[in-house]
Amino acid sequence: MKRTALSLFAAVIVAGVGVGRAQVTRADAKRAPQSAKEARGALLEGGSMPAQTNNLYLLEDLDDASKTRQLAKSDLAALRTVADWIKSFVAKPSKDLGRDGPVCPFVPEALERKILWLASEHIADRSVPDVVQLIKRYKTQFLHVQPTDGDGANYKVIVVVFTDLPADRVQGLLDDVVQHLAVSSYEEDGILFGPFYEGNKGTAIYNSSFRPFQSPVPFLFLRLGVISDWKFFLDNDDWLNRWAHRYGESEVRVLAEELRRLPWRAKRD
Repeated sequence: MKRTALSLFAAVIVAGVGVGRAQVTRADAKRAPQSAKEARGALLEGGSMPAQTNNLYLLEDLDDASKTRQLAKSDLAALRTVADWIKSFVAKPSKDLGRDGPVCPFVPEALERKILWLASEHIADRSVPDVVQLIKRYKTQFLHVQPTDGDGANYKVIVVVFTDLPADRVQGLLDDVVQHLAVSSYEEDGILFGPFYEGNKGTAIYNSSFRPFQSPVPFLFLRLGVISDWKFFLDNDDWLNRWAHRYGESEVRVLAEELRRLPWRAKRD
């Protein structure tokens, strides 16, 4: 059975939920700058300038009053709640995960490099097309904020926190937004989205009882796809084909490396 876009991208965005360690390969490192260069090329050809990034906050910025003075108290509180959840849960091991390491192995690296940012948005009264356009602007920010190439580009993350979204609208709204953006964003720029919210029923690959996508405040998580995402697309032929098209021959070596480690080889050895 094919997974819905919402459940698929909830699983993919926290790559560590099904991966033993973060795997950023040479193919990933080469792919990231291509998207950024394509975006810069569009600007030179007369495209619009990217949105400003002064609405993005590192986690440590949230304790600096000089950097958050423009935020409403309720928005700052929501960002701090998400930041604490990321540090105390997403970046930490869990006995229920089904493997060693943090819930997402990418996040500790992103925090160390200071390339995980939070942003707050009010969307309670906005339509799906309005929110789609909003997230498209964050895509532009994501492509242009440093680093735009090399290994580091694969670790950067933008977390768009919806500080006023009522619980009864979360799943339907975020599902519709992801449906509008998922295919084109991945095919054109390699960007993946992950919806997180209280009550999200998405589960971990190694433990179907573990639900790591239930954040205390709803948000969408943007990151670049990496070659090891193939395992999340195995049950969705359309997405597996998109992954294969994106990486070409390089994915064969990655698949071979993964498959060599599977338990079926132990009996032969």
